Amino acid sequence: MKQIATIALLFAVGTGVAHADNCNKSREYLLGGLSGELIMPPQAYEGLFKICVTTATLPNVKDAYILKDGAIAVIPKQDTIPATAATLSRFCDANPLATLYFLSRKDLALAKTTSSIVQTSSASATPCKKIKGLT
Repeated sequence: MKQIATIALLFAVGTGVAHADNCNKSREYLLGGLSGELIMPPQAYEGLFKICVTTATLPNVKDAYILKDGAIAVIPKQDTIPATAATLSRFCDANPLATLYFLSRKDLALAKTTSSIVQTSSASATPCKKIKGLT
């Protein structure tokens, strides 16, 4: 029984690392100067990296990225209203000053690489600050 629990734990940790891989790729792309002039200081992107890695472990998140404009972008596992609402609620509870952007099928069709996803604008996303009534 202990072996099954250990295997399940290793699988869960391993899948979280795999999802966080694009958090790392997007951070490296941004801080490596490949995206042009940054909108925020490098330290802010380091903070976003931590948020991204945590976000990648949420149940409905297939993958997560740091966007140049400072939002966290996710590819949802289930693109339904209840699943999206639950993900947004968890994200905003943990990160009340951040912004979560759900990448649409159209976004993914246009942005096929990490570099193009990083450039995606989150302007249409509502910041958690506004959702939680902190503004």
